[in-house]
Amino acid sequence: IQSQAHVKLEIAKEGDVLIHSEDNFNVYIAMNIVKAIGRGFNPEIALTLLKENFTIEFVNIKDFARNSKKDMERLKGRLIGTKGKAWQTIEYLTDCKLSVYGKTVAIIGDMEDILFAKEAVVKLLAGSVHGNVYHYVERTRKKTYR
Repeated sequence: IQSQAHVKLEIAKEGDVLIHSEDNFNVYIAMNIVKAIGRGFNPEIALTLLKENFTIEFVNIKDFARNSKKDMERLKGRLIGTKGKAWQTIEYLTDCKLSVYGKTVAIIGDMEDILFAKEAVVKLLAGSVHGNVYHYVERTRKKTYR
């Protein structure tokens, strides 16, 4: 991270990370990489945030749950799907990477593609049928990339 993002990292025993650089944009990028790793992404995937137009977005699952642990687990299950099928399908259709961790879903990808992935995640959390969400993503992406 330090060499590729041109920053200096200080990691405290408690796990806090301080990021130093003369360029604030490098600090911002490194901060997102650290957040991505903290949200469960493989460091290699997190480092894709160094690419131009790549970013990370978060969706709070708690916004869709009815304040019960059982509901949170059900919603996570909808996002992940049987044997990870829903998760993999969204990643495949949007060219983004997802991480369901704690009470959030993190999405890494190109800024335009993230819009589709985030919309798919939100629709699934809101209760839409999986197949309908996949078809929606396919249709809207085709229209956008014509």
